[in-house]
Amino acid sequence: LTPAIWTKASPPGELQKLYLGDWMIIFSLLIALVGLVGNSIVLWLLGFRIPRNPCSVYILNLAVADDLFLCCYFLMYINYLFGPFYSWLVSEVQFHLTYMFYTMDLSLLAAISTERCLAVLFPIWYRCHRPKRTSAAVCAVLWFLTGLFGVTVYAFCYPLFIAGFCSPSLFTGVACLFLLAFVLCVSSLTLLLRVQCSSQRPQRPRLYLLVLLTVLMFLLCGLPLGITDVIEFVTNSSFMPHRLPWLLACVNSSANPFIYFFLGSQRHKRREPLRAVLQRALEDEEDPHTTISETRYKLRSS
Repeated sequence: LTPAIWTKASPPGELQKLYLGDWMIIFSLLIALVGLVGNSIVLWLLGFRIPRNPCSVYILNLAVADDLFLCCYFLMYINYLFGPFYSWLVSEVQFHLTYMFYTMDLSLLAAISTERCLAVLFPIWYRCHRPKRTSAAVCAVLWFLTGLFGVTVYAFCYPLFIAGFCSPSLFTGVACLFLLAFVLCVSSLTLLLRVQCSSQRPQRPRLYLLVLLTVLMFLLCGLPLGITDVIEFVTNSSFMPHRLPWLLACVNSSANPFIYFFLGSQRHKRREPLRAVLQRALEDEEDPHTTISETRYKLRSS
């Protein structure tokens, strides 16, 4: 993302690639607009129309992160496309904000899948000992740490460029990316295997499917952005077209609302309010066996 892309003369082959890249940008901007509308609807419903439960707090924050990611991406490339008004400083700030919200997206998904994994592996302990405001506290800590790290990296690596701090900060970011991706993969795989192997009911709650599909969408469309940028950072080379990972990341952030509404919909109820559809998708249905065991556990403890 530099002005030289626009001003430097290019051979016909490179010019054709540039035009192809521009079409990819335009296509991704259209996807981003759709995603902004979808995530804004989710934000409005979860913020003002639907009672919150532990999972809906995570989904609310995930919608905020997706909306901010798409908004920064949209503004960044609008700034990039209009060459005469291009500002390197503004684009650099937008670029780092976009990455910060991308990291927040990954952090929230890791937290959601880990908590759902605990709820399945230790259902009685989870219901009896989990503090009521755990979701809000976890989200607040993740927002604080992500924002602090993003501001630190930007301050040390760009306006000031303090070499002694910049390289360790970037390597710390790479390590955090792989750690979060590892936690996400392990917890979601454990959740999938546990639900499939120990299910005593013919159909599990939609909430488990919602978490698993959202994680799968991120692994397929969101994670390539982090992987390709790490490879470029370490080897100074790329194995994918530069704008393709960003296009896939836009698809990931834009697809989440459609996953929620698809899982919450019912075939025999075609004209149903979106509020009811989303609320149904986020319901944490109780297993009767777990509820009975929970009651016995409380009686023993009292």
